Amino acid sequence: MIQIGETTLDTSDPLVMAALTGAAVLCLIVILLILALRAAGRSARAAEPLAQQLGYLGQHVQGLAQGQEGLRASIQTVSDTATNGQAQLVQTVEMRLSAVQQQMQDRLADNAMRQNRALTEMQERMKETLHGSSKQTTTSLTQLQERLAAIDKAQDNITNLSGDVLKLQDILSNKQTRGAFGEIQLRDIVGKALPSDSYAWQPTLSNGKRADCMVHLPNPPGPIVIDSKFPLEAYEALRRAETDHELKQAVAMMKTAVKKHISDISEKYIIEGETADGALMFLPSEAVYAELHANFPDLVREGFDKRVWIVSPTTCMATLNTMRAILKDARMREQAGEIRKMLRNLHRDVELVVERAGKLETHFDQARRDVEGITTAAERAGKRAGKLDNFDFEELQDQDALPLNNRPAAAE
Repeated sequence: MIQIGETTLDTSDPLVMAALTGAAVLCLIVILLILALRAAGRSARAAEPLAQQLGYLGQHVQGLAQGQEGLRASIQTVSDTATNGQAQLVQTVEMRLSAVQQQMQDRLADNAMRQNRALTEMQERMKETLHGSSKQTTTSLTQLQERLAAIDKAQDNITNLSGDVLKLQDILSNKQTRGAFGEIQLRDIVGKALPSDSYAWQPTLSNGKRADCMVHLPNPPGPIVIDSKFPLEAYEALRRAETDHELKQAVAMMKTAVKKHISDISEKYIIEGETADGALMFLPSEAVYAELHANFPDLVREGFDKRVWIVSPTTCMATLNTMRAILKDARMREQAGEIRKMLRNLHRDVELVVERAGKLETHFDQARRDVEGITTAAERAGKRAGKLDNFDFEELQDQDALPLNNRPAAAE
């Protein structure tokens, strides 16, 4: 920026730059004139041309001065225009700022109203939510009380069940009651799987021994004995074993107990010609059965060798269902003759039905012919009645006078 009196010149303006350039050129010319005057003293001959050139330069300098004056006027005009434009711009900006401020105030007022409405709605919703929450809390407390009552009832059931378990332990701790427990379980399974006339309880064999149950299967294989055994002491000792010594003793006890049961059943309840060539040893515990098959396969094989098959409640039910199929097949064979006799009687009854149906068809045919004759006579009687209704007596007399073979047909 350059300050000239009251006028401020901007060096970035092209006109100002042009004026400054002209001024620089003018200064250069003045310098050259001074140098030329100095050179005039050196060469007198060149004074006149230099004077002419100075005259020309003076004219150019005058033209440049005039151009500088015009440039100064143009700069003044530009400055005035810029001042006016700046004033108008400031006024426009103030107007727009006022409008924007008014819009902002309106929007703030609108937002305040919306927030008030939103707060009011939120308060209403909070009231409704709190009311609903109180209802749900009341309902939840009621349900909780019901569940607590159910838990108390379940606790009573658990207490009763614990008492039953203790009673069951007391039962199983005694050999006699344990044997009765196994027999009761066997009775329940056999009663569900087989017909009541296909088995017997506590039958006495020819050797004087009494078995728990005997199933009357047809020959072969013949009646088969099911005896209940429960080596509970050995199994509990095996479960309680903590050291290797205790485990060996429990294993030996288990083998001894099961071998004795297998030998007793094989010797007492397998009688040639009286019973089947084998017997079943019923274990009323799935756990003992699984223990034998998992860790004592030699005992299972020994049972196979002595024709004693060890069964649990599950496998016993499957075996009894197979026996039921055998009994059903045997009874079907026993009833085969009676079934053939019934079939012959049924065939005779069918023949009688066919014969009587033929007779009935003959009666129907005769009845059809009789109905046709009745229909023909009725038609003839109807025509005669029609003629009587028309008082055509002469025609009737003429027809009566004609021979029978010359009379017209009644249907005409």
